[in-house]
This record gives sequence, structure tokens and C-alpha cells, in this order.
Amino acid sequence: MLVELRAENYAVIDHAIAVFGSGLNLLTGETGAGKSILVDALALLMGGKSSVEVIRHGADKAVVSCVFESTASAEAVLEENGLDSGGSEVILRREILSTGKGRVFVNNQPATVAVLRQLAPELALVHAQSESLSSFDEAQQRILLDRFGGISTDAVAEAHARWKEASAKLDDLLQGEQDRLRMVDLWSYQQKEIAAAHLEPAEDEALETEKRVLANAEKLYAAATGAFQQLYEGDVSAEGALRDALRNVEELARYDARFTEAVQQLASARATVGDVSASLRDYAEGINASPERLAEIEDRLAQLDHLKRKYGHTVAEVIAFGEDVTGKLAEVVDRDEILKQLRVELAAAATAYRAAASALTAERKAAARKLAKLAEAQINSLAMKVHFEVVVHSAEELQMESGNGLKGTGKEMKGTGFSPYISPAKTEGALAPEGISSETFHWTSSGWDQVEYRIATNPGEPLKPLHEIASGGEMSRVMLALKVSVEEGAIKPKSKAVTPRTLVFDEIDIGIGGRAAEAVGQKLKSLSRGQQVLCVTHLPQIASFADQHLVIEKHESGGRTRMQVRVLDDTARTQEVARMLSGATVTETSLQHAAQMIAASR
Repeated sequence: MLVELRAENYAVIDHAIAVFGSGLNLLTGETGAGKSILVDALALLMGGKSSVEVIRHGADKAVVSCVFESTASAEAVLEENGLDSGGSEVILRREILSTGKGRVFVNNQPATVAVLRQLAPELALVHAQSESLSSFDEAQQRILLDRFGGISTDAVAEAHARWKEASAKLDDLLQGEQDRLRMVDLWSYQQKEIAAAHLEPAEDEALETEKRVLANAEKLYAAATGAFQQLYEGDVSAEGALRDALRNVEELARYDARFTEAVQQLASARATVGDVSASLRDYAEGINASPERLAEIEDRLAQLDHLKRKYGHTVAEVIAFGEDVTGKLAEVVDRDEILKQLRVELAAAATAYRAAASALTAERKAAARKLAKLAEAQINSLAMKVHFEVVVHSAEELQMESGNGLKGTGKEMKGTGFSPYISPAKTEGALAPEGISSETFHWTSSGWDQVEYRIATNPGEPLKPLHEIASGGEMSRVMLALKVSVEEGAIKPKSKAVTPRTLVFDEIDIGIGGRAAEAVGQKLKSLSRGQQVLCVTHLPQIASFADQHLVIEKHESGGRTRMQVRVLDDTARTQEVARMLSGATVTETSLQHAAQMIAASR
């Protein structure tokens, strides 16, 4: 739910704050007061296009901001974009600078317009005069139909993921196959050279140590034997001195217990000297000054250095390189078998996707017939005389329309244009036949259907896509009728329901009055029972249905035009509806009529 909307230095607004409530929020005011400007400001926060022309004259920048109650889906979008949650609220702010640049903030963290557009479907759908067509694109039409039919796309999404993964594996094997084959000879040579070396991990380090020992055998032997003599066998050895000292301290300890610990320490030191001496003796005896072994080690190290210069910095890296080329060679040898297996997996994934997508198409077509019937009745109750249709084109139907037809069900599904081997990396699963754009027709996680709403606004005219409606007022009324149809006639969803959003309608009452206006008011009221609705209106018949009535007022101060937004209490609300009935002069009769209309709407 939209809680608050602020605008500063935006168009004629110097500073305005609008606070909204649940249910039906209606905005009224004199013509030119700036009602639609607030709606445009909200559309900007939903990712709409900005322009320096919206900056108030004399200001450096325009700032619009709003506060929405947070939803689980909105928080998921924030998490995907690395933005912190604002707790129970989502705060959006957008600045348009006079230089043409702009800045976006979400929960006071720098963000992008793209993030606003991702959040928009979870927060609000704005049907402004300038935004009605762009905000109800093909994807939105499909989503609305799925919501009406309680249709889940989970099965198709899962099948699409499996198909895409299988496609990527096959594509990876097929890409660069010629280059891969040209590398076979090189890989074979590398594999044989590394295998012939019979490498052991870290053997170069062990060989370097042994080399140092052999190269300095005489020095090491002299050092070891010298140390052994000094510690153990010399005339004045450390072990002999410790033995004599220990004997004397033991004598002291017989009479004074304070030397007991000293006896233990000296005994330990003597044992340590004995152990070190034994190690030195063994080391000296083990030194073998072998020129032959030294030459052998140097040759081996030279071989290892040669391999490391070519295949890695360490022996471990050389071994890993060898394992890698061995795997590549095995892949080439086993390529045909691997390719065959991948094609089987991909064909199975494609078949599963087609089955899931076909089932989804059938569900959508059934829901489309029901939605079209309900929506047409709702639209015609709003002072329009239309024929309405919801068309669902499946993949096969589009192929047939292209003139290819369906000829067989072979692996490549000849005649359909659907090859399960097309790389998603190249076309994102585009399976379009000649003459059909792969940009608008492809396998996706939401199915392969094109959903299109068509309408004929006058008797005898052909049905045309909804986006070709010229009148913004008509578009708003069509959207209202669709939303009411979905809310009142929706089938219970198979999966979790879409979170209700704030719906905004601007100038929905253009060209209507009397009973049609009252019907619009009733429909807005009905729609607002499940969702927050904001609507700009000029008609008292609609204004009388408000749960919260806001008036937009414009006045002059200090030689500048300023605007303010007020939430009306019951008395002020009656006054405003009376003004809408009678014009500038509010009469007692108009006040009574206004009070009756408000009472009747309740």
C-alpha cells in the first residue's frame, strides 16, 4: 500500500505531501490544480522516463519520493540487487537535476532506474494518461490472465531450466569443435611428455634438499662429527660436564630438598644432549659423497624445470595440466558417445518443456474465454460499446500461421521450426520460424504463449490490439474493467497468489457521466476492497464513493504558484462534492445533494 507521496520543485509543485489510506483514495480539485502531476510523479518513481522540463522554474532539481508498505516480493527484489530492507517500508526517491542527470535512492541507498522498474510490479501499477500503454505491455497482459485463471507457471519454469541446461551443455561441446580437433596432436604430445616423467608431488623440493647435502658432504660431515665430539665423546664434552655436575647436585639434594628439582633438570639436559649426539653420529655416518647420485639428481631437476617452464610453476601444477589434457583427449575420443547422450537428454528436456508449455496454453485459453466475456460486460457498463477478446497464441499456432505447418515429430520437429538443439546462449531459446521475430517469440520460463488483448471500440470495426486505443480515458476504463473482472472472477490460484498492488487511475471519467459515472464509482469501490486504489476524478458521482478524499488546491504566494494537498474530513468532503456539483457557488441544495450522494454510496 502507498502510504505517502512527496514532490518538491516538480512542475508547479514547490512542496507537497499526500498521505493515503487503504481502500479507495480519490483526488479532486479545480482543473489545472495539479492532480495528474501527482500521478505522473508516482509513475516516475515506478521507473518512468524523466525530463528536465519537470523541474520547477528557478530550481536546480526536482525531487519525488514515496513510502510503500513492504512485501515479501519487494524485499526479494531488494536482496537480488544487494539493497538492504527498510523493515516494514520501502522508501523510493528520485532526483532530476537541471543538468539532465538524475539519481535514484531505495531505502536511502543509491540505486538505478532499473531497480525501480523491477520493484514497480510488486508495489503499484500506474495508469496515468502518459503511462497507460507502456505499463500494460505483453508481459503484464499475460500476468493478469494467469492471475485470473489461477495459473501457475512453476512446472514450465522447471522444464525450461532443464532444457536450457541441456542446451548449454551441448552448445559447449559443439562450439569450437574444429579448433579442438586441431589441438589433439598437441594434447597427445603434452600428455605423453608429462606421463613419461613419472612425476611425484613435491619431488623437486625433496631433490633440492638432497642436492644441497651431496654438494656439501665434506662440510656437513665435519660439522656433524665436530658437534658430536663436543657434546659427547671429546675429552671435555658437554655430556661429561653434565654428568659430573649431576653427581654433585645429587649429593646436595641428599641433604637439602631444594635441589631435588635441579637434579631432574640436569638429568633431562643430559638425556637431551645424549639424544642430539646420537642424531649427529647417525647423520655423519649416513652422509655418502656420491658424485654419481649428485649428477643423477641434477639431471632430474633439469627435467623438472623444463616441464615447469612449459606446464606450471610447480610439479603439482604440471601433474594437474597432464590430467587436464588427458581428460580433453578422452573427451575427443568419447565425443560421439557424449554427443549422442547429450542429444538424448536435450530431446527429452525439449519434449518435457513442450508438454508443460502445451498444458499451460490450454489453461490460458480456457481462462482467456472466461476473462474476455467478463471484461466485455464490465467495459460496456462504463459508457462504452465494445467487443473484447483475449487471444492466446501457442508456439504451434504461430508456426502454422507462418505457413510451415506441422510435419512429423522427429528429433528436430521438422516443419515446426523448433530444434531442441538451438543454443540458448545465442537466441535465449529462440525457436522462431522464418518471418517471426525471435525477439518476441521464444521459449521462456513462463511458457511459449503470446497473450494479446484485443478490442473494437465501435460497432463494425475490426478487433485491434489494446495498445492501439487512442484515448487515455478509454484505456483507464478498460483497465478498471479488467481489474474488476480479475478481482471478482478470479479462479483460486494453484500457487501463492500475487501480492495485491496499489492501482492508480488518472482521468478515468473522461467522456462519461450520469449512470455510467456511478457505475465507475461502484467498480472502483468494489476493486478497492482487495487493493488500494488511487483515482483522479472530476465527477461528483465517483468522488462520493471515496474512503479517503484528497483535494488538490493551487494558490498564489509571493508571486509564485503553489500547490497543496489536503485530506478532507466529512464536512469538507461534503463541501467538495457540492462544489463539483454546482461549480464555484456552493448552494444549500448542492450541499444536500452532496450529502445524499455520499450517504447513498455507503
